[in-house]
Amino acid sequence: MNYKILLIFIISLLFFGCGQNVSKKKTNVIKIEKKYKNSGFALIFDQNLENIKKIDDRSLLIYHNKLKRKSIVKITNPKNGKSLIAEVKSNKQKFSDFYNSIITKRIVEDLELNFNEPYIEIILISKDSTFIAKKTKTFDAEKKVAEKAPIDGIQINDLNKKKNKKTKSLTKEKFSYSIKIADFYYKKTAKLMISRIQKETSLKDSKIEKLSKTKFRVLLGPFNDIKTLRESFEKLRSLNFENLEILKNV
Repeated sequence: MNYKILLIFIISLLFFGCGQNVSKKKTNVIKIEKKYKNSGFALIFDQNLENIKKIDDRSLLIYHNKLKRKSIVKITNPKNGKSLIAEVKSNKQKFSDFYNSIITKRIVEDLELNFNEPYIEIILISKDSTFIAKKTKTFDAEKKVAEKAPIDGIQINDLNKKKNKKTKSLTKEKFSYSIKIADFYYKKTAKLMISRIQKETSLKDSKIEKLSKTKFRVLLGPFNDIKTLRESFEKLRSLNFENLEILKNV
């Protein structure tokens, strides 16, 4: 009888021991990677920027205040769909959170961004992703070309000085943006967020946009000039939101 009890005890120890080892392995295997994505205005590097280290105008490098150094990102111009691969040079340069990055004139030129309104989308790309595996050689080639190719400079033409048939047909694109606070699963939670914004700030133009049955987006705006947009963005900083985005209204 004693032998049976001892045998059951040994089997129990082995069973629970194995169970613990399996759970440890599962814990080690599970790695959650948070993917960064942000739409907003970039700050174009210029020699006159104060306390910002020089960055080569011909490079495909950017400054970012959240992503770590050497992170690989995809930058897209939402207006024309053009995109390129860039690398974060540093995250230690201090600049306003209103801008999602500092980019070079080469990036502005390649993506055909509006120099006065450089609106971009940035997506962090995992280094072990298949996308990076396919694009690494292309990025290295683009980097070498960018370093050697000259920058002629980007000129802003005053359309008021020269008027012809072509310029008459051109219409200035309307400035209209909203600030995306966050997306919520429940409408009730989205309403609570609006209450918090109105209670803790002087901002009143918040609204809820229903994207689906289980996705409710809290927005602030619309804003028709960059000055008001930036002022409202700065006021929201006191609420310590993790990743505010600026969305262009279509």
